[in-house]
Amino acid sequence: MSLKFDGRLNETNRKMESALDVLNKEFAGIRAGRAHPNLLEPIKVESYGAVMPLSQVASISAPEPRLLVIQVWDKTMVKPIEKALIEANMGLNPQQDGQMIRIPLPLLTEDRRKELTKLASKYTEESKISVRNVRRDGMEMLKKLEKNKEISEDELHNLSDEVQKITDAHIKKLDAMLDEKQKDIMNV
Repeated sequence: MSLKFDGRLNETNRKMESALDVLNKEFAGIRAGRAHPNLLEPIKVESYGAVMPLSQVASISAPEPRLLVIQVWDKTMVKPIEKALIEANMGLNPQQDGQMIRIPLPLLTEDRRKELTKLASKYTEESKISVRNVRRDGMEMLKKLEKNKEISEDELHNLSDEVQKITDAHIKKLDAMLDEKQKDIMNV
């Protein structure tokens, strides 16, 4: 197998790895009982005529296991941040204290835990779809190369097997990440 095809397999692998990274970020936003600043990562705030991530207008910390603290840098941003937190519909109850917003995290109910595991499953399925799309693109590229006589039928078969092995490995990793997150959510 030539370096040219190794590079394309590496590119396929890299794209599939990015699906794992995306899933990790999605999972960071799912609260499993402990406060973590990444929980607020998806929240966007209208600031100075633009929509920005919360982390660009304030600092977020977790001084206690069930408390998030947002230190707002600009006093005028306190109300928009509070509004964004409420509109995020994450079940958060922000409490303003000057330029600081405290967010106590309630204990998770059994129903909420089940909802979160379903959400984790949904995110995982989206990542699997992404991995399968990369696989499909890789297979189409290989078929095109074979059709253009750049690779033989045997090379097509071997490279297709490689792409499938890479895909299977990534799907297995995604499933393992989901299992771990579900245990984390249900055992808190």
